[in-house]
Amino acid sequence: MSRDNQSMKILFDFLPIALFFGMFKYAEGHKDWAAGMATDWLGFMVAGGSVGLVEAPVLLATVVVIVATMAQILWLKARGKKIDTMLWVSLGLVTVLGGATIYFHSESFIKWKPTVLYWVMGGALLFGELVLKKNGIKSLMGAQMTLPDPVWRVVNFSWVTFFALMGVLNLWVAFNFPTSTWVNFKLFGGMGLMLVFVLLQAVYLNKYAKPDAAP
Repeated sequence: MSRDNQSMKILFDFLPIALFFGMFKYAEGHKDWAAGMATDWLGFMVAGGSVGLVEAPVLLATVVVIVATMAQILWLKARGKKIDTMLWVSLGLVTVLGGATIYFHSESFIKWKPTVLYWVMGGALLFGELVLKKNGIKSLMGAQMTLPDPVWRVVNFSWVTFFALMGVLNLWVAFNFPTSTWVNFKLFGGMGLMLVFVLLQAVYLNKYAKPDAAP
């Protein structure tokens, strides 16, 4: 995959998060509109049939992220593209936890979604390494660079550790700070920490990557 394609995929993957952020921020600034819209749209789905001012922004944002994730899958299918397993997992999580958030008027459920997704990804890499004896990161990146197997193991376990810590960090922010702070962290904090981690890992890999043979 070319660098341009990788950049487009990253933007594509973060699109639902960006839309969640945008809807939440708009609804937070227009709470009367948000409560009315959420009651009109979601009243048949929520306990009690009406949505209050406090929970309306996150409920509307949750609907947007569910629809955006479904749209991603439909778009990929329409283009005949392969759908990553993690995208299916993300859709399942956002539908189940988002549905619970809507029905129970509680953002607690949707706040768990990033953590569960981080832990599923980290768990899959760990399971592959320890049980299947298959290095997931090498499978993804092995065609782009040649590294010694011990280095691939370090890289794989570093991603496992990163995903585990990100899951814990998400919960800490989600349940110790206002929802608006968590929404900011979900977009900017998650993306920023991911970028820093990738850059640090690139520095580490540069020491071991073997140059391509001359043609």
